[in-house]
Amino acid sequence: MRRNLGEKLLESLRSVLPITVIVLVFSISLTPLGTGVMTLFVFGALMLIGGIGLFTLGADMSMSPLGEGLGIYLSKFKKILVPAIACLVLGVLITTAEPDLRVLANQIPAISNQLLIWSVAIGVGLFLVLALIKIRYRVLLSQLLIVFYGLIIILALLAPADFIPAAFDSGGVTTGPITVPFIMAMGSGLAATGSKKNSSENSFGLVALCSIGPILSVLILSIVFKPESSASQTVIENVTNTREAFFVFLKAFPVYAMEVLEALLPLLAVFIVFQLISRRFHKHQILRILVGFLYTYIGLVAFLTGANVGFMPAGMLIGRELVNGEITNKWMTIPAGMLIGYFVVAAEPAVHVLKKQVEEVTSGAITQKSIQIGLSVGVALAIGVSMLRVLTGIPLLPFMIVGYVISLAISFFVPRVYTGVAFDAGGVASGPMTTTFILPFAMGACEVLGGNLMTDAFGIVAMVALTPLITIQMIGLSSQIASKRRHRKLSAELDKIQDGILYYYEIEQEVE
Repeated sequence: MRRNLGEKLLESLRSVLPITVIVLVFSISLTPLGTGVMTLFVFGALMLIGGIGLFTLGADMSMSPLGEGLGIYLSKFKKILVPAIACLVLGVLITTAEPDLRVLANQIPAISNQLLIWSVAIGVGLFLVLALIKIRYRVLLSQLLIVFYGLIIILALLAPADFIPAAFDSGGVTTGPITVPFIMAMGSGLAATGSKKNSSENSFGLVALCSIGPILSVLILSIVFKPESSASQTVIENVTNTREAFFVFLKAFPVYAMEVLEALLPLLAVFIVFQLISRRFHKHQILRILVGFLYTYIGLVAFLTGANVGFMPAGMLIGRELVNGEITNKWMTIPAGMLIGYFVVAAEPAVHVLKKQVEEVTSGAITQKSIQIGLSVGVALAIGVSMLRVLTGIPLLPFMIVGYVISLAISFFVPRVYTGVAFDAGGVASGPMTTTFILPFAMGACEVLGGNLMTDAFGIVAMVALTPLITIQMIGLSSQIASKRRHRKLSAELDKIQDGILYYYEIEQEVE
């Protein structure tokens, strides 16, 4: 276990170090930051490294076996009623406690937190039931995506313009570090009873479907209640030395400790009830899962504290300084944002879970490296387009329509497993690092420019969730084309060999 922890910490160091170096370079060149903000950032980076390492180890030990075991157990029911009720309850329980959703809810005071959270949670629960139906009756993921994204576009045309970005953002933030490992493992368990081919395809797509429910929920809320447009302002702590920075973290730590406790308690209760009913796990497995929950808890508390307290102020101030700095101009926010986005996605906790499961389920056919490249390129493009929107005020909806049309069109030409992986990756990429660093980065630039936060800054999470759908499927398409070329080349070589054998055989016949 110590060796595994060391490997996870080294992996998290590699993930967090690039974005840390980029911010440090920015702070001494393009966007000078105050000593207090930099102290908070460095402390936050250290907490992220430890937090991601502990979280990924804990998720492997607890959420993955629990989710997979529960999925296998539910797949054995001949009638769908009991599994459907279980999926609905699980979706609601997990989502109501998702830390990312609370961050977004606090930034949209126009809708009450509880109304927003419960509406989104019910949306996730219903679409988790839909995911069960998809697996049970072998419905194509692409068909469901076309139907429901079409419905989303129709509702978006009817919703108040100011709430369209927030609605699309909600789909990304809901599939956060608590939801993703559990739902992905559960999908793997639900799909395990089918054929090996179908199992590989059905293991993915649950996160994609669960991302749709929140978008529909917020769009319907905005149409029904027609709330006034407003967004909360980020308060940056005034810190002048390391001691003050330490006490800022110390003050915030219990807040996030309580949030994560509330997030994990429902899952712990599910584990206890499931174990009492199924008796699936032995004593040593139970102990391992409980230790995994502890690692997950400590890791996620450290991560969220570091991201919210250390990274959020830095993101906000970098956005402001790039627009309003003495040696920069506002257009530099586009390449700077793309550079940050390329590396920041590697620090998302759930990304590590996705990469590992993809490589395992596909038996190495889709590598962790290819997924990371697809995500990094996608997120870089997303932030580049988002900063263009901040600078020009271009509406979000046209980008969403074009992006989803392209991604759904590509799905007809790539292996189905790539479609499931790509749409899951979109939800995974838009996690807490996006809401605590990238979104404040856009908000900081938007505030200086005097733009509308609800229409211009919001929507960046949605763009981050959208672009990997295209980039990862493009990787699948290029892989398929390369495979066909190799097959044609091999067939041509075999034909030559057969022709040669036939030629010599004819000569021997003539000699005889």
